[in-house]
Amino acid sequence: MVAYRWSHLLSFFMRFPFSLSSSLFLYMFRMKLRGREKYPMVLMLEPLHACNLRCNGCGRIREYADTINKRMSLDECLAAVDECPAPVVSVCGGEPLIYPEITELLDGILTRKKHIYLCTNGVLLEEKLEKIVAIRSKRLKTRLYWNVHLDGPQSVHDAIVGQSGVFQKAIRGITAAKQAGFRVYTNTTLYKQTTVEQLIELAEILTPLKIDGIMLAPGFGYESVGNESFFLTRDETYEKFREIRAKMSKYRITTTPIFMDFLCGERQLSCAAYANPTRNIAGWKGPCYLITDKHHESYHTLINETDWTKYGFENDPRCEHCLSHCGFEPAAVFACKTLADGIRMGLWQWGWRNC
Repeated sequence: MVAYRWSHLLSFFMRFPFSLSSSLFLYMFRMKLRGREKYPMVLMLEPLHACNLRCNGCGRIREYADTINKRMSLDECLAAVDECPAPVVSVCGGEPLIYPEITELLDGILTRKKHIYLCTNGVLLEEKLEKIVAIRSKRLKTRLYWNVHLDGPQSVHDAIVGQSGVFQKAIRGITAAKQAGFRVYTNTTLYKQTTVEQLIELAEILTPLKIDGIMLAPGFGYESVGNESFFLTRDETYEKFREIRAKMSKYRITTTPIFMDFLCGERQLSCAAYANPTRNIAGWKGPCYLITDKHHESYHTLINETDWTKYGFENDPRCEHCLSHCGFEPAAVFACKTLADGIRMGLWQWGWRNC
């Protein structure tokens, strides 16, 4: 109990909770001792691809149109968690809150002492919260974090999702989750039309709600969304994030300093897509969360049968403009090898220095 209280107190000041940071550090240390070069950090678990929205930039509802009404069984989901040793599970989709066994799934993952990022569009968050809170796991509020997708302030977000009132439903859900004692983060995808002024407006709305962090990620025009003209090129991403770094330093941005360097074009990273493997109704998606060349039968075949040297900038033309967090956030963590980088990351984590 004393250890829990100290952990909870430390987490109050930290950008990410102490339990999550310590779990990841110890896990990476064990992998290092075992000589593992490629290992998972976050399991991207998609129990279903059905969604209650149809967003402009979403490829899932298009790529998996033939299986949109199918879903993984609870046993299949938990078997994937057992198969992949990642300490963090991102429950995504589709919209995971419409998965019928969502409470049983979350309880099963927590029983396995994993951390959970529950990624949602927020439409059903307020409605489903009571059932989530009813989960009896002692780890519920220290290991389950909400990640609500908001692509801008109300006018922008509702236009992207093609439905009015969605932004306000998400805000009500965020407010309810914070009042219930959960950590809540938001995730914003940036497009060509996204302005930094719109991002500042969103941050000004979220800050009074005591949001725990705002993730900003460049949109990527992969095959399933048809490489639409509203996606950023690599150079446009650099320009956009340089402006973000200059104008948004006072907000609680969760982009790590090393990853921000990369997004600003000031540092090169090699894609580490293997660190965020995806399991969905079709199998283990390879090579990455965005590009599909094959669905593998197991996590081990995904890792061992994929030629990772074939992918990434200058290796595969499909990757030319990709700076997505699913491949480069873990790459930024792996790139933290010097004392200077370690100090910088530590100051950022404790909130003493922004990105």
